[in-house]
Amino acid sequence: MAAKPVLYSYFRSSCSWRVRIALALKGIDYETKPVHLLQDGGEQNTDNYRELNPQCEVPTLEIDGQTMTQSMSIIEYLDETRGPPFLLPQGDPIKKQKVRAISQAIACGIQPIQNLRVLQYVGGEKKAEWGHYWIERGFKGLEQLLQGTAGRYCIGDEITMADVVLVPQVYNANRFKVDMSAFPTISRINAALLEVEAFKVASPSEQPDCPPELR
Repeated sequence: MAAKPVLYSYFRSSCSWRVRIALALKGIDYETKPVHLLQDGGEQNTDNYRELNPQCEVPTLEIDGQTMTQSMSIIEYLDETRGPPFLLPQGDPIKKQKVRAISQAIACGIQPIQNLRVLQYVGGEKKAEWGHYWIERGFKGLEQLLQGTAGRYCIGDEITMADVVLVPQVYNANRFKVDMSAFPTISRINAALLEVEAFKVASPSEQPDCPPELR
């Protein structure tokens, strides 16, 4: 019998959250091993964790006898090795390109600029201003993109990788007090996704390392 997958995760990490959603959508049972990104200088920076993930980031997923890093590549691996629902459309290269474009607009163009490592470098009182500015700027373009692709969800009426990436980023937008009324398409899609069970169980408040005051 194959070992249960192990996900090294931080409850509020966008990248960890994406993988949790994908695992839930695929119905994959797994064990969570929390990695506190702030405690004692960050558990991701310890020698033990560095051996697991030399980039000292979360998530890390142990599955199928392999140790995997980088959330987007993990999601694509799960799509290629597990059954439906498929998060990348099958047999439709144009639709698949649109899913990847929306996903990367967030995962490559917005989230990295306001992740923990960057905010720690920016430092002090500028962190909130920095995060707010870059998310708002990124959402202006994303809103226009989604107006051309969205149905109930980001790409039509089926959940795709783009939706998996969107929800954690909207959470961050709210943390940085971005006025979401300026982004009605993003807000509508996010609200619909938050009603889906897989998104509920993957949310930060449902994770074992979520502080009681944030549940």
